[in-house]
Amino acid sequence: MGTSRQLDGCRNGSIHAFTGNPSVMHPGETTLPDRPTPPLQRLLIAVLPVAAAGILGTIATTPNIPTWYAGLVKPGFTPPNWLFGPVWTLLYAMMAYALWRILFLGKDTPGRGTAVTTFFVQLALNALWSWVFFGAHSPLAGLAVIAFLLVAILATIHAFWPLDRAAALLLVPYLAWVGYATALNAAVWRLNG
Repeated sequence: MGTSRQLDGCRNGSIHAFTGNPSVMHPGETTLPDRPTPPLQRLLIAVLPVAAAGILGTIATTPNIPTWYAGLVKPGFTPPNWLFGPVWTLLYAMMAYALWRILFLGKDTPGRGTAVTTFFVQLALNALWSWVFFGAHSPLAGLAVIAFLLVAILATIHAFWPLDRAAALLLVPYLAWVGYATALNAAVWRLNG
């Protein structure tokens, strides 16, 4: 049969052709192989939203530190204000790198889409917390947001784990810090409620 077209069968009146050439596409096949997000796009997707969340949080937080926040009664385990900037910078860098690793996986990798979506949900909650706690001056509403944030971080770690354990582990310090921030948020609400 050489170069002639071979018929793969005839079912329900349809004929599926096989040419013997793997570059010829057949019904149901994708046009591109499963590939990771291209490097520059991966970098932009991983870094820009994380940086934006950090900047948005800073915009809501910074003007309220010397005014509203300074006037609150705080628990004895409150860290000095200067510590928050370096800690969050490191955590945001680790978050971006974790997402970058997940984006390196092929787009059709099972669980990748869910992992990326879950990551962005927790990132949105992260940015929202600053606006609720500091911007709206509401420790109680901040406590509600941060509780959802904790759950979202856990869900993200859970989604990352089967795909890339290093990416999941990069989020563990973030989870620990947000757990600590939750205790701090709850104490501020209790002391000032």
